[in-house]
Amino acid sequence: MKTFLFRSMVGLFFGGFLAVVLTYGVIFLGDQATLDSNLFVTNSLGAIFCGWLFTVTPLYFEIHSLKLPQQTALHFFTVIVIYFILAYGIGWIQPGVTNILIFLIIALVSYSIMWTAFYLYFKNESKKLNEDLQQIK
Repeated sequence: MKTFLFRSMVGLFFGGFLAVVLTYGVIFLGDQATLDSNLFVTNSLGAIFCGWLFTVTPLYFEIHSLKLPQQTALHFFTVIVIYFILAYGIGWIQPGVTNILIFLIIALVSYSIMWTAFYLYFKNESKKLNEDLQQIK
């Protein structure tokens, strides 16, 4: 529970920071003199929720009673479904079958690349740790 609360706070703050940085980008790089307040609040809350979602859902990988494929499937479907509902509801994904398919393809490719990168990183780290333990004996 302590880990969940800590990650929740980190995610909320990171999402808020990201929302501010993106807003600054729109203002300064997009020559946007004014902002629609409703749109700003909606997008900011969406970014904050995404920050929370993406920092809390990796807790699936800390449930040792589940095997890696189960952890991955739970994480993937939780992230994709919740993010899709949020992004579609806010308007980050425009209505239409083509847009939804593009989202799914980008999500699958991005998730696969990130999952593989993390897997290889942690596999390499565990190999280093095992080598260090062998030297202790």
